[in-house]
Amino acid sequence: MNSVLLIEDDDRIRLSLTMALEDEGYAAHAVATAEEGVAAQRRNPADTVLVDLMLPGMDGYECIRQLRRDDDVPIVVVSARDDTHDIVAALEAGADDYVVKPVQVKELAARLRALRRRARIAVTAPSVPETSVLTFGDLQVRPEAGEVRLRGEPVAVTRTEFRLLCELADHPGLVLSRQQLLQRVWGHEFGDERVVDVHVGRLRHKIEADTGSPRHLVTVRGLGYKLQP
Repeated sequence: MNSVLLIEDDDRIRLSLTMALEDEGYAAHAVATAEEGVAAQRRNPADTVLVDLMLPGMDGYECIRQLRRDDDVPIVVVSARDDTHDIVAALEAGADDYVVKPVQVKELAARLRALRRRARIAVTAPSVPETSVLTFGDLQVRPEAGEVRLRGEPVAVTRTEFRLLCELADHPGLVLSRQQLLQRVWGHEFGDERVVDVHVGRLRHKIEADTGSPRHLVTVRGLGYKLQP
């Protein structure tokens, strides 16, 4: 049974969402503060973490940063804030996805299943055949090994960033729209395309010498993104 840690300070929402997740087949554990959530995840890691942004004490942004420093658990923000600044800030802090309240539990459960399904990638492999190395100049993507290398050195990426890079690497030189990437990487039929833009930006900071003039991960205005051969 997949486990979910819910960090939510509103008693009513915390109780109703916990019960709804349990009805969907999840083992749900809920806490009211970010401090409790970080401690709980360190003590007994859940498969996925849901975080509200407006929390007492440590806010949701810092909570995400602390969780992300500890491990690569999928993190979904569940918040009433729907402003672009809030969404971008949460994703840049390290969240993988963003859901705006009021929550449709069936939609949330579908997103959680998609995250978990796509999180099951190999992080180590005893050997990787040369055919599995996708090369873009000084950038290498090794899907089976779960590795990204730049000029021979490993690049630390999150699982979502890795899935995004693999999807682009599987279609070298071809433009993939934001909606295509949202569907293939996050498993959303419909969703906020800003999620894609922020993750592309984070990847560029890790693989580009000049993020203002990227050589590898290129924007095709009005169409989407491509990984340049």
